[in-house]
Amino acid sequence: MAIHEDTERAPGNDEAREELGETAGPTEDELQEAFDRIVSEGAQRLHRSWREVLTTGFAGGLEVATGVLLLLAVYHETGSHLLAGLAFSVGFIALLLARSELFTEGFLVPVTAVFAGRASVAQLGKLWGGTLVANLVGGWVVTWLVAHGFPELRATAIESAVEFVDSPLDLRAASLAVLAGIAITLMTRMQQGTDSEGAKIVAAVAGAFVLAGLVLFHSILDSLIIFTALHAGAPFGYVDWLSWFWYTALLNMVGGLFVVTALRLVRSKDMIKEERASAGR
Repeated sequence: MAIHEDTERAPGNDEAREELGETAGPTEDELQEAFDRIVSEGAQRLHRSWREVLTTGFAGGLEVATGVLLLLAVYHETGSHLLAGLAFSVGFIALLLARSELFTEGFLVPVTAVFAGRASVAQLGKLWGGTLVANLVGGWVVTWLVAHGFPELRATAIESAVEFVDSPLDLRAASLAVLAGIAITLMTRMQQGTDSEGAKIVAAVAGAFVLAGLVLFHSILDSLIIFTALHAGAPFGYVDWLSWFWYTALLNMVGGLFVVTALRLVRSKDMIKEERASAGR
């Protein structure tokens, strides 16, 4: 009987977690803080004007292209994809510190803001479409400069690009593209989980190492390598790039949205309901 009475007096799991934390619901404090940070940042990004979307996307293309320059230079000197991946991390670090926009970083944060009722699907489409085009245009400009400023890297760029444009749409290619979407969205999730700039930089280095070091199929990064090769006189054209790009971009989205983001949304279901209620949605 004593044991039964103690059990009846003991608080439930939800009550115990509320007593241990500061939040008003059955969720951990850190998870709530990360969710609030994601929704706030996502809403700000989704409410940008066309001018802001295009300029931040163009800047993102410039910064990733700078990372591509270092990637090609290190691969040219060492022949190591892993070392080249570490060198490429400079591009992701610049992207982080400059607060620019990369298309494949627009999965977790903006989508969560839309589900939380802080922005519309149309605004999400504007962010994705504008950022994608601006990333490619900005990267195209810088890779033209790279191809003409560093002629010794032209053969390396063509060699690297052929691996993408010659790849058929098979299970291997699809797997590499989905993995790239998972990796970049996981990097975003890690960065959103901390307030420390140092920890965010570590996550950027890790993300770059996985994407570039393992030669995953990433729609923006690898397009800029292909653009460098095209500027260098590659034996293929823009149609060949498009034949690779369309499925890579879609499968990046599959990996980012239906794996990492979907799991995060399920985990945050109660918080999303509360946020939508407070937003009057």
